[in-house]
Formats: sequence, C-alpha cells, structure tokens
Amino acid sequence: MEFDSNKSIYLQICDAIYERILSGELGPDARIPSVREYGAEIGVNPNTVMRSYEKLTNDGVIYNRRGIGYFITPDARDIVLYTMKKEFMMNELPQILRKMELLGISVEDLQINEK
Repeated sequence: MEFDSNKSIYLQICDAIYERILSGELGPDARIPSVREYGAEIGVNPNTVMRSYEKLTNDGVIYNRRGIGYFITPDARDIVLYTMKKEFMMNELPQILRKMELLGISVEDLQINEK
C-alpha cells in the first residue's frame, strides 16, 4: 500500500477499508485481518493499524469479537457511504466547483451527449 504524505496513515488505512466495503469485497460480518496481520501485510506498525481499527470501531464500521477478531458490522456500508459523501461534499466538492467556475465549465458542459 502506498501512502500519501498529506494524510495520516491511520486515516488512509480507514479509507482503504471503506473502499473495500463499498466495492463489496468486504460484506457484513466479514472478518478482516488481525492488527498484526494487516500491519505486516501493508508494512506499517501494528499500533497504527490499531488506531485505525479503534476509529472504525468507534464509527460503527467494525466490531471486535474478543479472541476471534474484527468483523464488518451489518450496516457498515450505509455508515461508510454517509461518511464518504459528507467528506466529499465538505472537502472536495467546493474545490471542484471553484475550479469549474474559474475555467468557465458549466454543469451542462459535464453532460455527455450521445450521438
């Protein structure tokens, strides 16, 4: 996994799990790798993975079965979709709209005309 230096690694790990949930790769009650397994797999300190898992647990995306592992919650997809939409609309969309305004691109210009 390649990391972006502009965002905390633990948040990038959360984003990677979000994407796997949205893509359907991780469904409800799917087991995810242990903290140590995932840390070794992506080449980061297990403490960083633990921080990600704590955030995902607090957000209701994963849950821990003590002694068994971490699993995706049944409503994780809805939570992730809401979270990512909100983040996009607050952080990315304003920049896109501003750039469109500067470049003179209208919403109509974005529509694909089928011929």
